[in-house]
Amino acid sequence: MKVSAEISAFMERLGHRFESPEILVRALTHSSLGSATRPDNQRLEFLGDRVLGLSMAEALFRADRSASEGLLAPRFNALVRKETCAAVAREVDLGAVLKLGRSEMMSGGRRKEALLGDAMEAVIAAVYLDGGFEVARALVLRLWGARIDTVEHDARDSKTALQEWAQARGMSPPRYETLSREGPDHAPQFRIAVVLDSGESAEAIAGSKRHAEQAAAKALLTRLEAG
Repeated sequence: MKVSAEISAFMERLGHRFESPEILVRALTHSSLGSATRPDNQRLEFLGDRVLGLSMAEALFRADRSASEGLLAPRFNALVRKETCAAVAREVDLGAVLKLGRSEMMSGGRRKEALLGDAMEAVIAAVYLDGGFEVARALVLRLWGARIDTVEHDARDSKTALQEWAQARGMSPPRYETLSREGPDHAPQFRIAVVLDSGESAEAIAGSKRHAEQAAAKALLTRLEAG
């Protein structure tokens, strides 16, 4: 299969030259462009998630032989979550070669975190199918790089940490309230408040509800622990 200059350049950025480039093209094809004759990347995303998971679990297991499961699990979650996959995708400019339908392209699909994260997992699966697990694992370790070494010792997300703080003091779980949503559909801004039984609260603004909730929880937890 002859590949375009853009796909060839992406292979260079990725660091893997495909023996079967058609599998890479499939990994880059979003469901908005998929058809009976042009399969999309959803099945590859499913497989890539598992290849990434095993690669990362093994890397963390070997990196800290004294860490308990309770510490390893949140580190793992921090490294394989969609936001991290999307960040890696941006570093190799995966968005530039995503194959999207017109509606997704018009709504800024090349920049969307979910699309980038899913496609990154699909690309990992493509490398696995093209070169085997050892090649795919090496690619994951190289692309994730320093993230593996610098993941926080206690990588629990802020919402979990705040909930544990509240429960340890006999409080109900924190409540999250959407105060406002502004901006266009492709670039919304959510203003979220988190409130405790005690009346303590904090607010944050971010491009997704999840990010805003995490930021609000972190702000409140930082204030509570400082006091």
